[in-house]
Amino acid sequence: MVSSLILPGEGRKLYTYQPEGHTPFQIPKGKPFHSRTAISAAHVVCDPLADTDPLFNGKVDWDATMKYRHHLWSLGLSVAEAMDTAQRGMGLNWESAKELIHRSVKEAQAVGGEIASGVGTDQLAPGTDVRLEDVEAAYEEQCAFVEGEGGQIILMASRALAACANGPEDYKRVYNKILKNVSEPVILHWLGDMFDPALKGYWGYESSDEAMDVCLEIIRENEDKVDGIKISLLDANKEIKMRRLLPDSVRMYTGDDFNYPSLIKGDEQGYSHALLGIFDAIAPAASAALHALDEDDLSTYDSILEKTVPLSRHIFQTPTFSYKTGVVFMAYLNGHQSHFRMIGGMEGARSITHLAELFVMADQAGLLEKPELATERMKLVLAQAGIS
Repeated sequence: MVSSLILPGEGRKLYTYQPEGHTPFQIPKGKPFHSRTAISAAHVVCDPLADTDPLFNGKVDWDATMKYRHHLWSLGLSVAEAMDTAQRGMGLNWESAKELIHRSVKEAQAVGGEIASGVGTDQLAPGTDVRLEDVEAAYEEQCAFVEGEGGQIILMASRALAACANGPEDYKRVYNKILKNVSEPVILHWLGDMFDPALKGYWGYESSDEAMDVCLEIIRENEDKVDGIKISLLDANKEIKMRRLLPDSVRMYTGDDFNYPSLIKGDEQGYSHALLGIFDAIAPAASAALHALDEDDLSTYDSILEKTVPLSRHIFQTPTFSYKTGVVFMAYLNGHQSHFRMIGGMEGARSITHLAELFVMADQAGLLEKPELATERMKLVLAQAGIS
Protein backbone atom coordinates (compact mmCIF):
# COMPACT_ATOMS: atom_id res chain seq x y z
CA MET A 1 0.00 0.00 0.00
CA VAL A 2 1.26 3.47 -0.86
CA SER A 3 2.10 5.53 2.22
CA SER A 4 0.02 8.58 3.09
CA LEU A 5 1.40 12.10 3.13
CA ILE A 6 0.55 15.48 4.60
CA LEU A 7 -0.59 18.11 2.11
CA PRO A 8 -1.39 21.82 2.38
CA GLY A 9 -4.99 22.74 1.65
CA GLU A 10 -7.31 25.72 1.63
CA GLY A 11 -6.70 28.31 4.31
CA ARG A 12 -3.15 27.07 5.00
CA LYS A 13 -4.53 23.96 6.70
CA LEU A 14 -2.68 20.66 6.48
CA TYR A 15 -4.43 17.36 5.91
CA THR A 16 -3.50 13.72 5.41
CA TYR A 17 -3.98 12.25 1.95
CA GLN A 18 -3.87 8.57 1.04
CA PRO A 19 -3.01 8.00 -2.64
CA GLU A 20 -5.38 5.57 -4.30
CA GLY A 21 -3.21 4.00 -6.97
CA HIS A 22 -4.76 2.70 -10.18
CA THR A 23 -4.40 -0.06 -12.75
CA PRO A 24 -2.14 1.11 -15.59
CA PHE A 25 -3.82 2.08 -18.85
CA GLN A 26 -3.99 -0.66 -21.45
CA ILE A 27 -2.29 0.63 -24.60
CA PRO A 28 -1.80 -1.52 -27.73
CA LYS A 29 1.85 -1.63 -28.74
CA GLY A 30 2.80 -0.47 -32.21
CA LYS A 31 -0.77 0.30 -33.23
CA PRO A 32 -1.19 3.78 -34.75
CA PHE A 33 -4.31 5.90 -34.30
CA HIS A 34 -6.50 6.01 -37.39
CA SER A 35 -9.47 8.26 -36.56
CA ARG A 36 -7.55 11.30 -35.26
CA THR A 37 -4.10 12.82 -35.48
CA ALA A 38 -2.76 13.24 -31.95
CA ILE A 39 0.24 15.49 -31.32
CA SER A 40 1.77 16.28 -27.95
CA ALA A 41 3.67 19.52 -27.50
CA ALA A 42 6.66 18.26 -25.53
CA HIS A 43 8.58 19.92 -22.68
CA VAL A 44 12.35 20.12 -22.32
CA VAL A 45 14.31 18.76 -19.38
CA CYS A 46 16.62 21.27 -17.74
CA ASP A 47 20.23 20.34 -16.96
CA PRO A 48 20.23 20.76 -13.16
CA LEU A 49 24.02 20.63 -12.85
CA ALA A 50 24.82 23.31 -15.44
CA ASP A 51 26.82 26.05 -13.73
CA THR A 52 25.10 28.89 -15.59
CA ASP A 53 22.49 31.52 -14.78
CA PRO A 54 19.21 29.55 -14.83
CA LEU A 55 17.13 32.67 -15.49
CA PHE A 56 18.86 33.82 -18.67
CA ASN A 57 21.14 30.96 -19.69
CA GLY A 58 19.39 27.75 -18.73
CA LYS A 59 20.79 24.58 -20.26
CA VAL A 60 18.94 21.56 -21.63
CA ASP A 61 19.65 17.98 -20.59
CA TRP A 62 19.62 16.59 -24.13
CA ASP A 63 19.66 12.90 -23.20
CA ALA A 64 16.69 13.18 -20.82
CA THR A 65 14.83 15.44 -23.25
CA MET A 66 15.22 12.98 -26.12
CA LYS A 67 14.29 10.07 -23.88
CA TYR A 68 10.98 11.75 -23.10
CA ARG A 69 10.20 12.15 -26.78
CA HIS A 70 10.80 8.43 -27.26
CA HIS A 71 8.31 7.84 -24.43
CA LEU A 72 5.67 9.89 -26.29
CA TRP A 73 6.35 8.09 -29.59
CA SER A 74 6.11 4.71 -27.82
CA LEU A 75 2.55 5.63 -26.84
CA GLY A 76 1.64 6.38 -30.46
CA LEU A 77 1.66 10.15 -30.06
CA SER A 78 3.33 12.55 -32.45
CA VAL A 79 5.58 15.31 -31.10
CA ALA A 80 5.26 19.05 -31.60
CA GLU A 81 8.78 20.32 -31.00
CA ALA A 82 10.10 23.69 -29.80
CA MET A 83 6.67 25.09 -28.96
CA ASP A 84 5.64 27.12 -25.92
CA THR A 85 5.43 23.88 -23.89
CA ALA A 86 9.18 23.61 -24.43
CA GLN A 87 9.46 27.17 -23.03
CA ARG A 88 10.08 28.57 -26.50
CA GLY A 89 10.49 32.32 -26.09
CA MET A 90 10.16 31.85 -22.34
CA GLY A 91 13.60 30.50 -21.49
CA LEU A 92 14.42 28.59 -24.69
CA ASN A 93 15.93 30.92 -27.32
CA TRP A 94 16.23 30.32 -31.05
CA GLU A 95 19.79 29.02 -30.88
CA SER A 96 18.80 26.36 -28.34
CA ALA A 97 15.59 25.66 -30.28
CA LYS A 98 17.64 24.90 -33.41
CA GLU A 99 19.65 22.26 -31.58
CA LEU A 100 16.45 20.86 -30.05
CA ILE A 101 14.78 20.60 -33.46
CA HIS A 102 17.89 19.06 -35.06
CA ARG A 103 18.19 16.40 -32.37
CA SER A 104 14.47 15.60 -32.24
CA VAL A 105 13.98 15.29 -35.99
CA LYS A 106 16.99 12.96 -36.15
CA GLU A 107 15.57 10.81 -33.34
CA ALA A 108 12.13 10.76 -34.97
CA GLN A 109 13.58 9.59 -38.27
CA ALA A 110 15.49 6.83 -36.47
CA VAL A 111 12.37 5.31 -34.90
CA GLY A 112 9.67 6.30 -37.39
CA GLY A 113 8.16 8.83 -35.02
CA GLU A 114 6.02 11.68 -36.30
CA ILE A 115 7.23 15.22 -35.55
CA ALA A 116 6.49 18.83 -36.48
CA SER A 117 8.54 21.80 -35.28
CA GLY A 118 7.72 25.34 -34.29
CA VAL A 119 8.82 28.22 -36.51
CA GLY A 120 8.67 31.76 -35.19
CA THR A 121 10.56 35.04 -35.16
CA ASP A 122 12.13 34.88 -31.71
CA GLN A 123 15.58 35.80 -32.99
CA LEU A 124 14.04 39.30 -33.23
CA ALA A 125 13.50 41.45 -30.17
CA PRO A 126 10.11 43.21 -30.58
CA GLY A 127 10.58 46.96 -30.75
CA THR A 128 9.75 50.15 -32.59
CA ASP A 129 12.62 49.62 -35.02
CA VAL A 130 11.37 46.20 -36.21
CA ARG A 131 9.85 46.30 -39.69
CA LEU A 132 7.62 43.85 -41.53
CA GLU A 133 10.61 42.98 -43.71
CA ASP A 134 12.50 41.92 -40.57
CA VAL A 135 9.62 39.69 -39.49
CA GLU A 136 9.45 38.08 -42.92
CA ALA A 137 13.18 37.46 -42.95
CA ALA A 138 13.08 35.91 -39.47
CA TYR A 139 10.22 33.59 -40.43
CA GLU A 140 12.01 32.63 -43.65
CA GLU A 141 15.22 31.81 -41.79
CA GLN A 142 13.44 29.48 -39.39
CA CYS A 143 11.30 27.89 -42.11
CA ALA A 144 14.42 27.12 -44.13
CA PHE A 145 16.07 25.56 -41.10
CA VAL A 146 13.16 23.24 -40.24
CA GLU A 147 12.63 22.17 -43.85
CA GLY A 148 16.37 21.68 -44.21
CA GLU A 149 16.23 19.26 -41.29
CA GLY A 150 13.43 17.34 -43.00
CA GLY A 151 10.73 18.44 -40.59
CA GLN A 152 7.19 19.77 -40.91
CA ILE A 153 6.59 23.40 -39.97
CA ILE A 154 4.25 24.67 -37.27
CA LEU A 155 4.00 28.38 -38.09
CA MET A 156 3.75 29.98 -34.67
CA ALA A 157 2.40 33.42 -33.86
CA SER A 158 5.03 36.19 -33.81
CA ARG A 159 5.48 38.66 -30.97
CA ALA A 160 7.49 40.86 -33.31
CA LEU A 161 4.67 40.90 -35.87
CA ALA A 162 2.11 41.70 -33.17
CA ALA A 163 4.30 44.62 -32.08
CA CYS A 164 4.90 46.17 -35.51
CA ALA A 165 1.73 45.33 -37.50
CA ASN A 166 -0.60 48.27 -38.08
CA GLY A 167 -3.61 46.17 -38.97
CA PRO A 168 -4.92 43.02 -40.67
CA GLU A 169 -3.34 43.88 -44.02
CA ASP A 170 0.12 43.57 -42.47
CA TYR A 171 -0.71 40.07 -41.19
CA LYS A 172 -2.01 39.09 -44.62
CA ARG A 173 1.14 40.38 -46.27
CA VAL A 174 3.50 38.45 -43.98
CA TYR A 175 1.57 35.16 -43.89
CA ASN A 176 0.86 35.16 -47.63
CA LYS A 177 4.56 35.64 -48.39
CA ILE A 178 5.73 32.92 -45.99
CA LEU A 179 3.09 30.39 -47.06
CA LYS A 180 3.80 31.02 -50.73
CA ASN A 181 7.42 30.00 -50.25
CA VAL A 182 7.19 26.91 -48.02
CA SER A 183 7.74 23.55 -49.67
CA GLU A 184 5.15 21.48 -47.77
CA PRO A 185 1.86 22.29 -46.03
CA VAL A 186 2.26 23.78 -42.56
CA ILE A 187 0.22 23.85 -39.37
CA LEU A 188 -0.73 27.40 -38.42
CA HIS A 189 -0.93 28.34 -34.75
CA TRP A 190 -3.27 30.95 -33.28
CA LEU A 191 -2.15 31.36 -29.68
CA GLY A 192 -4.41 33.43 -27.45
CA ASP A 193 -3.09 36.20 -25.22
CA MET A 194 -3.93 34.14 -22.12
CA PHE A 195 -0.91 32.04 -23.13
CA ASP A 196 1.20 35.02 -24.20
CA PRO A 197 0.05 38.58 -23.40
CA ALA A 198 2.37 39.94 -26.13
CA LEU A 199 0.00 38.41 -28.73
CA LYS A 200 -3.01 40.52 -27.79
CA GLY A 201 -4.83 41.76 -30.90
CA TYR A 202 -3.28 39.13 -33.19
CA TRP A 203 -4.51 39.14 -36.82
CA GLY A 204 -5.12 42.89 -36.40
CA TYR A 205 -8.18 42.78 -34.15
CA GLU A 206 -8.90 42.30 -30.45
CA SER A 207 -12.32 40.90 -31.38
CA SER A 208 -11.91 37.16 -31.90
CA ASP A 209 -14.64 37.11 -34.57
CA GLU A 210 -12.91 39.79 -36.66
CA ALA A 211 -9.53 38.12 -36.08
CA MET A 212 -10.98 34.79 -37.19
CA ASP A 213 -12.18 36.33 -40.46
CA VAL A 214 -8.65 37.51 -41.24
CA CYS A 215 -7.13 34.14 -40.39
CA LEU A 216 -9.70 32.30 -42.51
CA GLU A 217 -9.03 34.60 -45.45
CA ILE A 218 -5.31 33.80 -45.26
CA ILE A 219 -6.07 30.07 -45.08
CA ARG A 220 -8.42 30.17 -48.08
CA GLU A 221 -5.87 32.09 -50.16
CA ASN A 222 -3.20 29.50 -49.32
CA GLU A 223 -5.25 26.33 -48.94
CA ASP A 224 -2.71 24.10 -50.66
CA LYS A 225 0.02 25.21 -48.20
CA VAL A 226 -2.00 24.70 -45.00
CA ASP A 227 -2.29 21.25 -43.41
CA GLY A 228 -4.35 22.65 -40.55
CA ILE A 229 -4.58 25.22 -37.81
CA LYS A 230 -4.18 24.84 -34.07
CA ILE A 231 -6.12 27.40 -32.07
CA SER A 232 -5.48 27.92 -28.38
CA LEU A 233 -8.23 30.26 -27.20
CA LEU A 234 -9.71 28.06 -24.42
CA ASP A 235 -13.18 28.62 -25.90
CA ALA A 236 -14.88 25.56 -27.38
CA ASN A 237 -17.57 27.55 -29.20
CA LYS A 238 -15.00 29.68 -31.04
CA GLU A 239 -13.09 26.59 -32.10
CA ILE A 240 -16.23 24.84 -33.35
CA LYS A 241 -17.29 27.96 -35.26
CA MET A 242 -13.94 28.19 -37.00
CA ARG A 243 -13.79 24.43 -37.60
CA ARG A 244 -17.05 24.58 -39.56
CA LEU A 245 -15.74 27.46 -41.70
CA LEU A 246 -12.45 25.83 -42.70
CA PRO A 247 -11.96 24.48 -46.23
CA ASP A 248 -12.55 20.73 -46.38
CA SER A 249 -8.85 20.02 -46.90
CA VAL A 250 -7.72 21.96 -43.80
CA ARG A 251 -7.77 20.28 -40.41
CA MET A 252 -8.59 21.83 -37.07
CA TYR A 253 -6.13 20.91 -34.32
CA THR A 254 -7.52 21.69 -30.93
CA GLY A 255 -5.23 23.53 -28.56
CA ASP A 256 -8.01 23.88 -25.99
CA ASP A 257 -6.65 22.38 -22.79
CA PHE A 258 -10.02 22.95 -21.06
CA ASN A 259 -12.43 21.29 -23.51
CA TYR A 260 -10.37 18.79 -25.52
CA PRO A 261 -12.43 15.62 -24.87
CA SER A 262 -15.61 16.92 -26.51
CA LEU A 263 -13.75 18.78 -29.26
CA ILE A 264 -11.77 15.69 -30.28
CA LYS A 265 -14.86 13.48 -30.09
CA GLY A 266 -16.71 16.01 -32.24
CA ASP A 267 -20.31 16.17 -33.40
CA GLU A 268 -22.39 15.41 -36.47
CA GLN A 269 -20.68 18.27 -38.33
CA GLY A 270 -17.07 17.37 -37.61
CA TYR A 271 -14.32 17.01 -35.05
CA SER A 272 -10.91 18.38 -34.09
CA HIS A 273 -7.56 16.62 -34.19
CA ALA A 274 -5.25 17.26 -31.25
CA LEU A 275 -2.14 19.36 -30.76
CA LEU A 276 -2.05 19.83 -27.02
CA GLY A 277 0.33 20.74 -24.24
CA ILE A 278 -1.72 18.73 -21.75
CA PHE A 279 -1.01 15.55 -23.75
CA ASP A 280 2.57 15.80 -22.42
CA ALA A 281 1.24 15.44 -18.86
CA ILE A 282 -1.52 12.88 -19.55
CA ALA A 283 0.15 10.92 -22.36
CA PRO A 284 -0.85 7.38 -21.26
CA ALA A 285 -4.48 8.40 -20.70
CA ALA A 286 -4.59 10.26 -24.01
CA SER A 287 -3.22 7.24 -25.86
CA ALA A 288 -5.65 4.80 -24.24
CA ALA A 289 -8.61 7.12 -24.89
CA LEU A 290 -7.73 7.64 -28.55
CA HIS A 291 -7.41 3.89 -29.10
CA ALA A 292 -10.88 3.53 -27.58
CA LEU A 293 -12.17 6.23 -29.93
CA ASP A 294 -10.68 4.31 -32.86
CA GLU A 295 -12.78 1.32 -31.76
CA ASP A 296 -15.87 3.55 -31.46
CA ASP A 297 -15.89 2.78 -27.73
CA LEU A 298 -17.14 6.20 -26.66
CA SER A 299 -17.95 5.20 -23.07
CA THR A 300 -14.32 4.20 -22.43
CA TYR A 301 -13.07 7.30 -24.24
CA ASP A 302 -15.28 9.53 -22.09
CA SER A 303 -14.48 7.78 -18.81
CA ILE A 304 -10.72 8.12 -19.34
CA LEU A 305 -10.53 11.71 -20.52
CA GLU A 306 -13.25 13.16 -18.28
CA LYS A 307 -11.08 12.32 -15.25
CA THR A 308 -8.17 14.27 -16.74
CA VAL A 309 -10.06 17.53 -17.30
CA PRO A 310 -9.93 18.79 -13.67
CA LEU A 311 -6.17 18.22 -13.70
CA SER A 312 -5.77 20.02 -17.04
CA ARG A 313 -7.88 22.98 -15.95
CA HIS A 314 -5.80 23.16 -12.78
CA ILE A 315 -2.47 23.04 -14.64
CA PHE A 316 -3.66 25.70 -17.12
CA GLN A 317 -5.30 28.02 -14.58
CA THR A 318 -4.47 31.74 -14.59
CA PRO A 319 -1.74 32.80 -15.25
CA THR A 320 -2.06 30.30 -18.07
CA PHE A 321 1.52 30.71 -19.31
CA SER A 322 2.73 29.08 -16.05
CA TYR A 323 1.20 25.77 -17.14
CA LYS A 324 4.65 24.50 -18.08
CA THR A 325 5.48 24.16 -14.38
CA GLY A 326 2.70 21.63 -13.92
CA VAL A 327 3.67 19.71 -17.04
CA VAL A 328 7.26 19.32 -15.84
CA PHE A 329 6.11 18.47 -12.30
CA MET A 330 4.08 15.58 -13.72
CA ALA A 331 7.16 14.30 -15.56
CA TYR A 332 9.14 14.51 -12.30
CA LEU A 333 6.47 12.68 -10.26
CA ASN A 334 6.31 9.91 -12.86
CA GLY A 335 10.06 9.35 -12.99
CA HIS A 336 10.68 10.71 -16.48
CA GLN A 337 13.30 13.06 -15.07
CA SER A 338 15.34 12.92 -11.90
CA HIS A 339 14.65 16.44 -10.63
CA PHE A 340 12.13 19.27 -10.55
CA ARG A 341 14.20 22.05 -12.09
CA MET A 342 13.33 24.14 -15.14
CA ILE A 343 15.10 26.59 -17.40
CA GLY A 344 14.27 30.12 -16.39
CA GLY A 345 13.68 28.96 -12.81
CA MET A 346 10.06 28.22 -13.76
CA GLU A 347 9.75 25.51 -11.11
CA GLY A 348 8.94 28.38 -8.77
CA ALA A 349 6.04 29.68 -10.86
CA ARG A 350 3.38 27.72 -8.94
CA SER A 351 2.70 27.53 -5.20
CA ILE A 352 3.19 24.44 -3.04
CA THR A 353 -0.59 24.32 -2.56
CA HIS A 354 -1.08 24.31 -6.34
CA LEU A 355 1.40 21.42 -6.69
CA ALA A 356 -0.29 19.50 -3.86
CA GLU A 357 -3.68 19.84 -5.57
CA LEU A 358 -2.07 18.72 -8.82
CA PHE A 359 -0.76 15.59 -7.09
CA VAL A 360 -4.23 14.69 -5.81
CA MET A 361 -5.90 15.29 -9.17
CA ALA A 362 -3.26 13.25 -10.98
CA ASP A 363 -3.76 10.39 -8.55
CA GLN A 364 -7.54 10.50 -8.94
CA ALA A 365 -7.19 10.46 -12.73
CA GLY A 366 -4.94 7.39 -12.58
CA LEU A 367 -1.98 9.35 -13.92
CA LEU A 368 0.64 8.54 -11.28
CA GLU A 369 2.45 5.79 -13.17
CA LYS A 370 4.47 4.71 -10.11
CA PRO A 371 2.47 5.83 -7.06
CA GLU A 372 5.18 4.94 -4.54
CA LEU A 373 7.80 6.95 -6.41
CA ALA A 374 5.41 9.87 -6.97
CA THR A 375 4.55 9.96 -3.26
CA GLU A 376 8.19 9.99 -2.18
CA ARG A 377 8.99 12.74 -4.66
CA MET A 378 5.99 14.77 -3.51
CA LYS A 379 7.29 14.47 0.05
CA LEU A 380 10.66 15.87 -1.02
CA VAL A 381 9.01 18.91 -2.58
CA LEU A 382 6.79 19.38 0.48
CA ALA A 383 9.84 19.26 2.75
CA GLN A 384 11.32 22.22 0.85
CA ALA A 385 8.21 24.15 1.89
CA GLY A 386 8.62 23.14 5.52
CA ILE A 387 6.02 20.37 5.46
CA SER A 388 7.22 17.01 6.77
